[in-house]
Parts: sequence; C-alpha cells; structure tokens
Amino acid sequence: MSTPSDPDRLTGDEAAAVRAEVRDDATKVRSAFGRYRIMAFVTGGMLLLLCLEMLLKYVFHASGVDPATGAARPVIGNWIAIVHGWIYVIYAVTVFDLWSRMRWTLGRLAVMIAGGIVPVLSFVVEHRAKGWVAETLAQRSGAATEG
Repeated sequence: MSTPSDPDRLTGDEAAAVRAEVRDDATKVRSAFGRYRIMAFVTGGMLLLLCLEMLLKYVFHASGVDPATGAARPVIGNWIAIVHGWIYVIYAVTVFDLWSRMRWTLGRLAVMIAGGIVPVLSFVVEHRAKGWVAETLAQRSGAATEG
C-alpha cells in the first residue's frame, strides 16, 4: 500500500493533497515576501534618511554646534535614528519569517539582515530575493508535480 511518506508511490488523492499543500505553502511564502519587500523599502528609505542626517550634522555642521557642549546639533531631528532602529527590528522579523519559510542558508539570512544596516543594500537584496523566492517556489512546485 502506498503512503504519503513514499513520494514515488502516491495515489491520485495523495498526490493531489501534496500539490494542494505546496500551493498553500506558496501562498504563505508570497505573503511573507510581500511583507519583507515593504519593510525592505521602508528600512532602506529610513537608512538613507539617517545617513543624510549624519552627513548634514557631522560633516557639514548644517545646524551648527552647541557652544556649551561642543556637540553638533541635529539637522532633521534625533527621532530619525530611533525610528530607523524600531523599523529595523520589524524588518529583521520579516527577514527571519521569509528565511525560515524558504529554508535558505545562514549566508542568505546574513545578507538579508545586512540589508537594513548597509545603505542601499536593502534595495539590492530585495531585488535578488525576488529571484530567490521564484527559484525556490519553482523547485518546490516541480518536486510536487513529479511525485
């Protein structure tokens, strides 16, 4: 008798159940990728804004220097670093969610996490992740149809 654990001997009903499971998994992966994609753009945008603040504040002293302390004054505001930090936490959660659903290597996780720290990298990694997701889903779909 065939069992679902033996993919070479699946009956029609068992094969259909496996295909349905792969479709359901693909839907969840696409949702996770959508959340990741939004957070990649938001995190990247906030990081660029933070970099602009740092350049204007420390390199160009655009708001001047506090005479009492000698510290550079914020140009756009101190809130940018705080907001970016919390957005980065949400970004890291979406990265982990997508990474765990896709069962990728730790190297990919590290690259994706670095996307929220290195300016412009989130945009590059998001573009690559789109290809990685499509490739992985195609592999899973192909494996499900072969069984």
